[in-house]
Amino acid sequence: MAMTTNDLKNGMTLEIDGDLLTVVEFQHVKPGKGGAFVRTTLRNVRTGSTVDRRFNAGERVERAFIEKREQQFLYRDGADYVVMDNETFEQSTVSAAAMGDAGNYLVEGSSVVLMKFGDEVIGTDLPASVELTIAETEPGVQGDRVSGARKPATLETGLVLQVPLFVGPGERIKVDTRTGEYLTRA
Repeated sequence: MAMTTNDLKNGMTLEIDGDLLTVVEFQHVKPGKGGAFVRTTLRNVRTGSTVDRRFNAGERVERAFIEKREQQFLYRDGADYVVMDNETFEQSTVSAAAMGDAGNYLVEGSSVVLMKFGDEVIGTDLPASVELTIAETEPGVQGDRVSGARKPATLETGLVLQVPLFVGPGERIKVDTRTGEYLTRA
């Protein structure tokens, strides 16, 4: 879908020279001399690298159509993830690279929103927090309420994170999917 640089917004995905670039930041600049332009910071969706680019005001750019579909995670097949579409019930395999850090928060039966460009999975969209069970950690001791003291814990997905001393094995906790940090008991 063609649009002009005057219509840019943060988070939009553009297709420029065969690359998918997400607008991280943009600024319309109108200098005293010369024509107006748009200064942007773009992140490559596939590689994660950022680039600063300058467009003339009103220049036409191609907006990429990103389809978001809710999928249910079924199981792991080696390093890959097998998911099922919630509407069509079709199963597909997603590589670990395409899944990214989302694999650290997925347990069998949980939902994940896959972002697709054509048939290519370019990213995932998880809820802000998920509830996971602690598989292994030192047992919690009554009275361990020292503020700020932490210990390592391994979750059911294999992710290792720091939790407070009073949390024990088998407990369910909330984990922030954006930072990978312990939030609270569930």
